Amino acid sequence: MLPAHFYAESRVLIVAGKGGVGKSTAAATLARSAARAGRSALLVRLAPGGPVAGLFAGPEPDLDGAVLRPATGAEAEVRGRLVTPDHALAEYLDDNGLSRITRRLVRAGAIDVVTTAAPGIRDLLVLGRVKAMEVAGAAEVIVLDAPAAGHAIEFLRSPTGLRAAVGSGPIASQADGVLEMLADGSRCRVVLVTVPEETPVTEVVETAFALEDEIGVHLGPVIVNSVLDAPEGLDGDPGELAAAGGVAIASDTIDALRAAATFRLERVERQRAQLERLAALLPLERIELPWLPTVTPGPAELERLTDALDAGLMTMAAPGAVT
Repeated sequence: MLPAHFYAESRVLIVAGKGGVGKSTAAATLARSAARAGRSALLVRLAPGGPVAGLFAGPEPDLDGAVLRPATGAEAEVRGRLVTPDHALAEYLDDNGLSRITRRLVRAGAIDVVTTAAPGIRDLLVLGRVKAMEVAGAAEVIVLDAPAAGHAIEFLRSPTGLRAAVGSGPIASQADGVLEMLADGSRCRVVLVTVPEETPVTEVVETAFALEDEIGVHLGPVIVNSVLDAPEGLDGDPGELAAAGGVAIASDTIDALRAAATFRLERVERQRAQLERLAALLPLERIELPWLPTVTPGPAELERLTDALDAGLMTMAAPGAVT
């Protein structure tokens, strides 16, 4: 499937995954990939910090929004925006002609009290803002960096719970609008992120079935982060290779090289076993992103990840294709 076709399928991509699996990096990669495909992208964050500013070598997304990467040639713009429950409530009131109430709540310091008044209201407010952005056409592709997988289920379940508890009124209308977006695959899909390790794979499988069975959202491909490769020749003996090349290497160095190669190959095999397990347990398309040897990824690493993501999208079957 061409990346442009993938990003034309749904206007909102909600990215969720267990903490520590690179969810925010995957969300940034999706936004960059969409822009490469000529689709303007808006990356929505729910909390400040994280790797986004470093990946784009740009400003930290804030409440007003910021350009993370400008449009160049055939590539579209990537913008970032921070959305918090308090700000989402203020914007919701303003949109509904209640700006005077917003000012009073701000002056009284009561915004936070209102957003925590009912279970799930904070999540609904955030999803409501994303829905409003989608309806307004804030970008051709909106990528929401959602909470970690455990909270993601409650996050996406919030409209259903509140709708059942509220008979009518603005909260019920907001919940209805969000539920319509979540249930419509042409508007919204959830992209789950994991790494090829036993616990994260188990959790992503459980999350996928919970999201489909309990909430009815449409799932996109699973992104598997930090996949190791086995460089060519790594299974050869370092001592023999050195001798064949006429290179003199101390025996302790050869032992260290042999141990490092064994460790890498064993990790690759363990990851392959988990990838096979994921494929057996979860019948979704899978896109693998490479492990990167850095703790502070920047634009070069983002481009490499985007290359891998685009390559993975190209291997996916187009909708309606016969396989």
